[in-house]
Amino acid sequence: MSDLFSQDVPGIPADRSQPAFAPLAEQLRPRTPNEVIGQQHLLGPGKPLHLAFASGQPHSMILWGPPGVGKTTLARMMATQFSCEFIALSAVFSGIKEVREAVAQAEMWRAQGKRTILFVDEIHRFNKAQQDGFLPFVESGLFTFIGATTENPSFEVNSALLSRASVYVLKSLDEGEMGQLFDRARDKALADLSFDDDARTRLIGLADGDARRLLNLLEQVRTAAHAARQATVDGAFIEATMAQNLRRFDKGGDAFYDQISALHKSVRGSSPDGALYWFCRMLDGGADPRYLARRIIRMAWEDIGLADPRAMQIANDAAETFERLGSPEGELALAQAVTYLAVAAKSNAGYNAYNAARAFVKQDGSRPVPVHLRNAPTKLMKELGYGKEYRYAHDEPEAYAAGETYLPDGMPEPHWYDPTPRGLEGKIGEKLAHLRELDRKAGKK
Repeated sequence: MSDLFSQDVPGIPADRSQPAFAPLAEQLRPRTPNEVIGQQHLLGPGKPLHLAFASGQPHSMILWGPPGVGKTTLARMMATQFSCEFIALSAVFSGIKEVREAVAQAEMWRAQGKRTILFVDEIHRFNKAQQDGFLPFVESGLFTFIGATTENPSFEVNSALLSRASVYVLKSLDEGEMGQLFDRARDKALADLSFDDDARTRLIGLADGDARRLLNLLEQVRTAAHAARQATVDGAFIEATMAQNLRRFDKGGDAFYDQISALHKSVRGSSPDGALYWFCRMLDGGADPRYLARRIIRMAWEDIGLADPRAMQIANDAAETFERLGSPEGELALAQAVTYLAVAAKSNAGYNAYNAARAFVKQDGSRPVPVHLRNAPTKLMKELGYGKEYRYAHDEPEAYAAGETYLPDGMPEPHWYDPTPRGLEGKIGEKLAHLRELDRKAGKK
């Protein structure tokens, strides 16, 4: 198998031997499906990729998942298992020139009776026109297309290409799978070092489900241990030698939106622990606290509303406190606001009423303002009757003009706002029921 460039980008040499200086991640790259750690929902018996390997027939696909879970490895493994030539492109570094060269190479191999797999890493980095450029060659069977992406392909891969490829979702490795990888690396390449349980746990935690990151961390530890002339690695050594590693977090990608969604849903679901967990996860991953402050204020208005008006004030105060104190002190105010919102009475009645009113107005005609509600600042307007029959509510019993209507003539009462029985809205609901009873007694339909 060959590649488009003199250096195989991104990937491994075609043969199974590895030079002594190859990175640990390269030395331990799986060569067969049975060697893969994780992704058993795809590679286990009877699962989609297990059946694909068994069929002997490659098909176009998109591999979607976070970094370090085996997307490139699976693509190369397919080329080996299916006896295909392999071309790897990175959308970060490649352009039209490299794509044309790949097409020319695939045509040459087809003339020799060979099949080609074209692998495009970070396919979401190509724009729509560049992605469209692959379509005729996928349709003609010149090559089997495999794209890898860390972003949701529904948004980042154009629909024409997406319709011609199966999408497989790869998952971060769990703690047990990371432990398997750690043990494999230790046994095959780090036999001269001894790791205690604390060091093992810390390294697996720092890797955060990313297999490549774990192997890179192990390489750093090996280098540091050799430099320090010690054969035993403990938790203190990891703490002293490893730079602070942030949890996996993409400030503009799926991880970002998934986590803010989890935070919002935890608040809505009245789970203070869940809300604090996701709030701290996002801070730990580098999220802008000001963005979180804005989202917290939105949560107060959307999911609590008039059931507890204090929630809006607390959210606003927390945002202002953060502006005064900055990080990290101001984050405590945001955390307490998140906690209050999570335990507050919940209502989306105001949110639903607003959306319903907007939708109605958008599709409805421009109904005139009823004459009795019109302003009459001039003599002519008064002569035309503007505001003549308006009833001043403060002059009425209970400061309520029973039977009066404030909607356009002929428009039925929509009752968009339907208060919940929770928190202050329970009292609001009781008051509205009383006012409607006054309307009924006044003869309002």
